Amino acid sequence: MNTLRLVFIVCLATLTASPPVAAQHAILVVAHRGDWRNAPENSVRAFVSAADMGVDMVELDLKKTKDGEIVIMHDETIDRTTNGKGRPADYTLEELKKFRLKNGLGRVTNNPIPTLREVMTTLKGRVMVNLDKSYDYYNEAYAILKATGTLNQAIFKSEATYPELQAKYPSLLDSIIYMPVVNLDKPTARDIINEYLQHMKPYAFELNFKKDSSSVLLDNAFIRQHGSKVWMNSLWASLDAGHDDDMAVEEGNTTDSWDWLIAHGAAVIQTDRPALLLAWLRSKRLHR
Repeated sequence: MNTLRLVFIVCLATLTASPPVAAQHAILVVAHRGDWRNAPENSVRAFVSAADMGVDMVELDLKKTKDGEIVIMHDETIDRTTNGKGRPADYTLEELKKFRLKNGLGRVTNNPIPTLREVMTTLKGRVMVNLDKSYDYYNEAYAILKATGTLNQAIFKSEATYPELQAKYPSLLDSIIYMPVVNLDKPTARDIINEYLQHMKPYAFELNFKKDSSSVLLDNAFIRQHGSKVWMNSLWASLDAGHDDDMAVEEGNTTDSWDWLIAHGAAVIQTDRPALLLAWLRSKRLHR
């Protein structure tokens, strides 16, 4: 074999060989309310545990106290997750700090309700943070993120359309990382996405769906081509048409759950099973 022919064969093999899977499609993992199976949900301990296991992002929920402090709490009241009762807005931060969070079994722990400032300071330089239930508190959250030097780690999100978002927070849109939440079961879903793409470059689009028949699930390359990611939730059947964590973990069926989400464009998966999802992705070379 002469030298020229050998070079040609090597070049051809290089061009046609499939690249490593990880290089093709690395999936980001979001821990919903932190590692809540091993620590109280929305606690500093739960967020640190999730970061330690290697997730890319944690999700948390914002509420405001009587004296205007932003704290982490999912429910409208503290009844379910603490040994107290009432709304966060019923208490000052000092009063709220006297209560303790419950674990997944409902037992009271020694973990207090954290503030957004405490969480962002703890996670600074470690992972991204998904600010759920934050739409009413963008200005307060922005000020905290600026003060803690963590603005580049936080994703603001809402179900608002672009005109609604622009009307409510016109001065913030160029200063924050933002992600629209879109219900694909609505006939206007594609129009909502396209309107955002005309005016800004969202970090991602969180796509929720009870039915998996939306045309956006079959064709969302237009989102990725714009530079935004496709985000899907594997938490509950109501968010992913049953292609969820329980199917993957309890039924051992990843083909119709996590695999299905990735096959339909998901580059970010928010999960209630972060450790198991990470292990599965790494076994497929889909995570670092």
